[in-house]
Amino acid sequence: MSRSSSPSGSGLHCPPPDTGSHSPRVLMGHGGGGLLTQQLIRRVFLAAFGATVQAETDAAIVSVPGDRQAFTTDSFVVRPLFFPGGSIGDLAINGTVNDLAMVGSMPRFLAASFVIEEGLPVAELQQIAHDMATAAAAAGVQIVAGDTKVVERGCGDGVYITTTGIGELRPGIALAASRVQLGDILLVSGTIGDHGMAILKVREDLGFEAAITSDTAALHGLTAAILTCCPKTRLLRDPTRGGLATCLAEIAEQTGRGLEIDEASVSVAPEVAAACELLGLDPWLVANEGKLVAIVPAEDAEAVLQSMRDHPLGQEAAMIGRVVDDHPGRVVATTPLGGRRLVPMPVGELLPRIC
Repeated sequence: MSRSSSPSGSGLHCPPPDTGSHSPRVLMGHGGGGLLTQQLIRRVFLAAFGATVQAETDAAIVSVPGDRQAFTTDSFVVRPLFFPGGSIGDLAINGTVNDLAMVGSMPRFLAASFVIEEGLPVAELQQIAHDMATAAAAAGVQIVAGDTKVVERGCGDGVYITTTGIGELRPGIALAASRVQLGDILLVSGTIGDHGMAILKVREDLGFEAAITSDTAALHGLTAAILTCCPKTRLLRDPTRGGLATCLAEIAEQTGRGLEIDEASVSVAPEVAAACELLGLDPWLVANEGKLVAIVPAEDAEAVLQSMRDHPLGQEAAMIGRVVDDHPGRVVATTPLGGRRLVPMPVGELLPRIC
């Protein structure tokens, strides 16, 4: 209790409790659904996402043209939360945008759910929300709904984010493993392994000086260029966890076709290659967050390659192989020395917590 002037000029009163509305760190009370929760939503998320969020209801009402939509959801648990080239915030937006783009849709709306660990600095949460808003604006999508939960200190890893997205499917586009045919050409949009090695370098505080930056990016503009150039595109994939090797192995298994890959045509940035060699890692198994693999008819491959190279995110695109009749369901790479090696799917996760 404290003595102070009362409305009548004298007396005692108890000061109002400190609600923590200006706390520099997230409190358990921020997840309670009451005043603190509303203050955190206004202070962090509405401040970043603005009027697109329909905060007064638990569900957003949106209008998506056409009769076919794509729908996806993904969770992001990357550690550290901030890394060269991005953060968990823009990664959450770009990752879900890319999942929609890989089925040939134009992303329109996103919802975001946050599981926040008690004690996370509010300034970090604000930066993450700002990164999400910036990435969403760059991708032309709206964040329209969300949810916030807080868990006890030590029961999380700063923040986990789940993003759910809706996209508008392009008319006449049907991408599926079942459409892949013998003789089709595989293309990759650029260097591989950048994201995973950027995360590992920061997380493990590796001493080498080479600057490695994550390739996190929204790929729907690049996929639109590919599909405009070649509506008969068979399949699009983004080689995230497990890297290019896992992506190719999945395609071979799902199509039942063999894939022949020219190893020399797969580009790895020198600093990534050096880091992988130092650590005994295969860059083909390291995650990417801003690259894609496209499978197109052979007669359209040159035109598609040029359309990719004309886009800022595909300037280093290359043809890397073809679909063959041999070794169905398997990926075989020809080495620069002329040998051949089987490209297997990894059994476990090479680098945990990279997306």
